[in-house]
Amino acid sequence: MRTRPAAVVALVFAALLLPATPASAHNALQTATPAQDARLTTAPTSVTLRFLQQLNPEFTTIVLSDADRRKVPTGAPTVGGATGTITVDQALPNGTYTVAYRVVSADGHPVQGSYRFTVADPTAGSTAPDAAGTPRGDTAASPAARGTTDDGPPVVPLAAGAVAGLAVLGAFALLTRRRRAS
Repeated sequence: MRTRPAAVVALVFAALLLPATPASAHNALQTATPAQDARLTTAPTSVTLRFLQQLNPEFTTIVLSDADRRKVPTGAPTVGGATGTITVDQALPNGTYTVAYRVVSADGHPVQGSYRFTVADPTAGSTAPDAAGTPRGDTAASPAARGTTDDGPPVVPLAAGAVAGLAVLGAFALLTRRRRAS
């Protein structure tokens, strides 16, 4: 019967650590056309995002905006399986553009993010500088503009909680063992 507290501690430890593993079933952006940080010599006529899993068409949003954060006119997103596409309704002048997306996977998990690309058509001329004097076509993507996903609970706090729980159970097992030995 002395192995029973150790078995209980091992089972509780395993139960506490299992939820701490990151969920791999969530959807994520696989490819994008135009790609993140692409520098295009020809303005795109559409934006296509391909995800790892099938999308729910009712909850798929893709927005294109310019360097001044003005929404660029586009068609409504069309969804086919794991791919969402918008068509650009007007010719894009040189500049930096942001693609922002929020989709819901077939499993119900939301995924959102954004990225930038630049149109730098040498035949179209350059764009006017922004308020800081930087040409809009040369604006670098900031870390805040990078895509983010909802990948479930953070691992570190759960692991720390599991270790603390294990310590408490270990102390309980040790006290139980000492009481039985007395």
